[in-house]
Amino acid sequence: MIKLKTVQSEDKELLWNIHQKYLYEMTKYYNDGMDEKGNYHYRFFDAYFSEPERIALFIYNDETLVGFAMLNPYSYVGKQPDHVLAEFTIFPMYRKKHIGRAAAEYILEMFKGTWEIKYNNNNEGAAALWTKITEHHRPAKYRYSDDETVLVFSI
Repeated sequence: MIKLKTVQSEDKELLWNIHQKYLYEMTKYYNDGMDEKGNYHYRFFDAYFSEPERIALFIYNDETLVGFAMLNPYSYVGKQPDHVLAEFTIFPMYRKKHIGRAAAEYILEMFKGTWEIKYNNNNEGAAALWTKITEHHRPAKYRYSDDETVLVFSI
């Protein structure tokens, strides 16, 4: 069963560590290099612990931490969304088990309103997941960059 836990200040180091692994994985799609300490820069990371409109969530399958999501209200395409899915991942060993879909659907159900979800078109897994999950909401599609699509829809 999917459970969500809001990331608290005391969880910051855990989120940092797993977020770094996620950012490393995203280098398949983005040309982001490491800094001199071997970390990937994410300029909004600390804002998730100081700005109340930003929410980071740990995703659990039963009692096992399987991923995270990061939400904010800042539009990619000049709209006024209630929620933007800034980051979302299910750890590789839990993929292809329908956990990502269940978690994504649960998050969308928990946070009703107007949504924006951006994905890299070269990330076939993400493109398939978000296309499938949002199709019945009839999202408007926006080209964000040469390689990115933003879906805008309401729940």
